[in-house]
Amino acid sequence: MDYSDTDDSLRRRSRKIAILGESARRQFESPRERSYGFMGDMNYMQEADIRLEATRSRLSNIFKKHGDLAERISRDSDKTIYERLHKEFEAARASQTQEIYLEGEQWNDGLLATIRERVHMEVERKAMARDVGMLHSPHLQERITYRVGDKVICCLEGARIGILYETSYAGEPCDIYHLVLESKSFLEKMTVLEHTIPFFLPLTEAENDLLSSNAMKFIDYVGELLQAYVDRKEQVRLIKELYGNQIKELHCSMTYHLILFAIVDCGCQVMVKLKYADLVSVLPTNVSVVAWPIQIRRFSLNTSTMNILEGPTCLLYAEDALRTMSLPEAYAEIVLNLPQALREMHEESP
Repeated sequence: MDYSDTDDSLRRRSRKIAILGESARRQFESPRERSYGFMGDMNYMQEADIRLEATRSRLSNIFKKHGDLAERISRDSDKTIYERLHKEFEAARASQTQEIYLEGEQWNDGLLATIRERVHMEVERKAMARDVGMLHSPHLQERITYRVGDKVICCLEGARIGILYETSYAGEPCDIYHLVLESKSFLEKMTVLEHTIPFFLPLTEAENDLLSSNAMKFIDYVGELLQAYVDRKEQVRLIKELYGNQIKELHCSMTYHLILFAIVDCGCQVMVKLKYADLVSVLPTNVSVVAWPIQIRRFSLNTSTMNILEGPTCLLYAEDALRTMSLPEAYAEIVLNLPQALREMHEESP
């Protein structure tokens, strides 16, 4: 017998048995492998959720530390300035002889120049206090304040002009802010002497860009800046007050021009991101609303299956609402129409 032929025959038979064995093993282990693949996907999703939760936790701590630092920086000094200026403005208004309401074009550069002239004349009058006749001059003793919309403009001691900004939301009064302008002489440009405006609003930039060239525009812009800030802040406060049990992880920038929160307790998690074009805007321009994960249950005659839409799904109706409505109104619109939106996704999904 040729031993080489025998060896070749045995090797071929071994390979055949190995192939058949591998095929049988795959046939029998295929269901388990499929199960393992499904479980692997579930484990991956759980790991992704854990990583996302850890990131959210870190972000929450950062925002909290940021808010604490901002409060600590502004708390004591700003409170002292506010109390002192509030008393001074109240005294100026209490001693006024006349309050003039201005509308439209009545508020103009000419009137502002008149106010500047008045404060400098008052300084000169006090410098000539020895002249008894001038001290009792009725024209120079006249104290006038001017109201332009939500602004009150008055003359303060020492060649200073005070502007009181009264903000509101939904017709209700909110915060009051003070701004004091000063100029060394009638011909010199005015500068910001002190104020109670939040430090994170761009007052210095506005002063550099506008005050020396157009003081009236600067005064109006600061009013718009403050009113828009209060408007955004109050919208956030209101949704926390009305829907706090449904909102999770609410984060805002100090100026409230970036807002992020999640809506829970609605069958899925809805993430809302808002960004405003500038600090005088009260409606966002960059809006993102996504839902994830969305579970869709399908029923047939004998079976029931659960599908999960992969990845976040945009809620376009919610984004449109946030671009055109105030935040509390848009929130109510989103929650009210969410079940219908999910049903439509159910019908459209393959």
